[in-house]
Amino acid sequence: MQDTCRDLLAEYQALADLCETLTPAQWQTRSTFFGWTPWDEIAHLCYFDETALQSATEPEAFVKGMMELGPKMAAGEPISAIARLKYGAFDGAALTQHWRGLHERLVAALAGLDPKARLPWYGPSMSARSFATARLMESWAHGQDIWDVIGRKRPATARLKHIAHIGVTTFGWSFVNRKLPVPAPVPCIALRAPDGELWTWGEPSDTDWVRGSAEDFCLLVTQRRNRADTALTWQGAPADQWLAIAQCFAGPPADAPAPGAFGPEK
Repeated sequence: MQDTCRDLLAEYQALADLCETLTPAQWQTRSTFFGWTPWDEIAHLCYFDETALQSATEPEAFVKGMMELGPKMAAGEPISAIARLKYGAFDGAALTQHWRGLHERLVAALAGLDPKARLPWYGPSMSARSFATARLMESWAHGQDIWDVIGRKRPATARLKHIAHIGVTTFGWSFVNRKLPVPAPVPCIALRAPDGELWTWGEPSDTDWVRGSAEDFCLLVTQRRNRADTALTWQGAPADQWLAIAQCFAGPPADAPAPGAFGPEK
């Protein structure tokens, strides 16, 4: 749990450091992710890090707030609008400062929990360790939108292993979420880490597998890249079906960007 929380804090800090370099114009540049700006991305993280902190420290208050949020979203109010209303008084710099204090408190709260403790969330409850890993994935994915806005390549780190693991374990979810039958077998996954280490999941197979860089895999399962824009390779029908729809995050089915949606990174 301590290692996971250490990685979570490092992911938060890396993104906050990037945000401190953004110009006023960059803060308002629209990304390919629903047209969100970097301000929207950080406001979104702020909102859910705030409710995550509440889940970890005041679970009954969290459940009450979740019940109040449900009707708003059911009525069609997008979460981006809710976050804009909540943090609209902040400019990018002030929002980043507010978010730093918030995510530092969240990580401290999570680090003090038993990794198997159950926390309420939107949908099924989660173990504290899975909860922290999910926050890391969320921060990394929305951070990628900001890196894309400024056209720079993000340094890859070993923290990708957390995201890749979520990507692998949500194989079945990607199909169930679309009301599709889950194919078998689950492919063997072999990913090259940033330091050259090989990360693997599943039993070795000559017929059903996915191979490539961990970074490409994480970009795909968070739907930040189309599989055509990665160097991933795969074999077998289940792998082929999965990589076309892979989705490691909760919520309704979403689609990857169109092929070639991103220009060269600096």
